[in-house]
Amino acid sequence: MINTIQCVFFFAHRLLNTMIIKVIVVIVSMILVFGTAQADSIKKIEKKRNAAAEGNVIVQYELGQKYAAGQGVSQSYSEAFKWYRLAADQGYADAQNNLGEMFEKGHGVRVNYTEALKWYKLSAGQGNSSAQNNLGSMYEKGRGVTQSNTEALKWYQSSAAQGHPSGQCNLGMMYEKGQGVTQNFEEAIKWYQLSAEQGNAAAQNNLGALYANGQGVGQNLRQALKWYRKSADQGYALGQCNLGAMYANGQGVGQSFEQALKWYNLAVVQGLAIAQNNLGVMYANGQGVKKDIVEAFKWYRLAASQGHAGGECNLGYLYATGQGVTQNMDEALKWYKLSAFQGYAPAQYNLGLIYANGQGVIPDKHIAKDWFGKACDNGFQEGCDRFRELKEQGIE
Repeated sequence: MINTIQCVFFFAHRLLNTMIIKVIVVIVSMILVFGTAQADSIKKIEKKRNAAAEGNVIVQYELGQKYAAGQGVSQSYSEAFKWYRLAADQGYADAQNNLGEMFEKGHGVRVNYTEALKWYKLSAGQGNSSAQNNLGSMYEKGRGVTQSNTEALKWYQSSAAQGHPSGQCNLGMMYEKGQGVTQNFEEAIKWYQLSAEQGNAAAQNNLGALYANGQGVGQNLRQALKWYRKSADQGYALGQCNLGAMYANGQGVGQSFEQALKWYNLAVVQGLAIAQNNLGVMYANGQGVKKDIVEAFKWYRLAASQGHAGGECNLGYLYATGQGVTQNMDEALKWYKLSAFQGYAPAQYNLGLIYANGQGVIPDKHIAKDWFGKACDNGFQEGCDRFRELKEQGIE
């Protein structure tokens, strides 16, 4: 006779065995399905390889794409290059553009701007909008060709007219900066808007900046915030940094140092110099974090090492005052000068003070006046004031 406890144990045991069997069946089924899918994928790739080997240009291009991205095959730039080259040699425009990109970026082949330019031209000549944008970029940067903003503008226009988001964004930048064309913020807004609405993160950031500065449109900090956020959410470093700055300064949104830190930290992971400098400022001032001058020094140095004028100036200040590092006026002078030569007014003003007061240098009010004047010319009022004082003292 089976008592109650034995009965419960018996049914529990049977239930457990049944569950184990079901799990095993599911696992085996998944393995079989995966194995079958993998086998099918291998067969499909083999069929494509055979078709490509027989000269099917579309399949050659598709194989290049698969190897470049590692879709259904082991990622291999050298294999991608091989298949793109075969398709490009047959005049397939998309393959010609992608082959140009491989030469430009050094994927599967040594970097060769001349070859990149050649393939971009062949593809662009067939009306390929991506190649037209890439060709514009080559002319703008002077890669493999004499730098020409006029030629860059021409190709960006061709690409943008076909609705290519990067072409539209780059055309917007040409209008914003007045490169190859008369500066026109309204036109910049137009092209950034078209690109941004297609999800281009750089255009979204640039559109945000024009709204923030009121260029080509009435200043609208909420619109700026909106576009910076869209850009930042896509992982665009400058968008993240600008969004962080909006939170840090309470522009278009309630001030939040915690949010500012969040977005700056995301941007510095990508090595963005301005974000490194801004993060240094947060640590130097104890905004959203415990004040830590040593940590501020670290971030200023990283920004300065990339040639960021603000980072160079801030690093110079820490050396001059001996904060977070042993005081060193030679280092201070070095970093101030690097920043000042970029036209950064606070650094120019600080150099004026160093020469006026003889800190680590022989006092020279003439040199001091010159730096104060430069700072003044760049909109730094304190520089204007000190320049006036020295002029009134008869320093010419």
